[in-house]
Amino acid sequence: MSVPTLRARDVLALDLPGRRLQWLVGNGGLAARECSACRIRVAPGDRVRPAHSHPNGEEVIYIIRGSGRVLVGSDVAPVDAGSVVLFPRGVVHMLHNTGSEEMEVVCFFAPSTGLENYVAHEDVDFPD
Repeated sequence: MSVPTLRARDVLALDLPGRRLQWLVGNGGLAARECSACRIRVAPGDRVRPAHSHPNGEEVIYIIRGSGRVLVGSDVAPVDAGSVVLFPRGVVHMLHNTGSEEMEVVCFFAPSTGLENYVAHEDVDFPD
């Protein structure tokens, strides 16, 4: 049996509003049935747009580098390197890089998901 591995630098990056996304597990990355994961990079000042939810599963993000804030439902919280955040099933969420360096985040999904399972909420933004 070979060990399933890949290097993030070899994975195709998608330029999406407010982020650059690479599917590391699922969706062309490592094959898995029960989960998926991606890496996103968010430039200083950018927001992952639009706010969205996942009606069929949960998302957990881990901030590797950078700082900012998250919107989860109607609550806002600061995040920085080492922060772990749960986005519960169906709850609208959004990420904003408020720092001066690129934010790097790994996003974990269970069950496995893809962009086709995101529900956009164009009218939702961070409160002033």
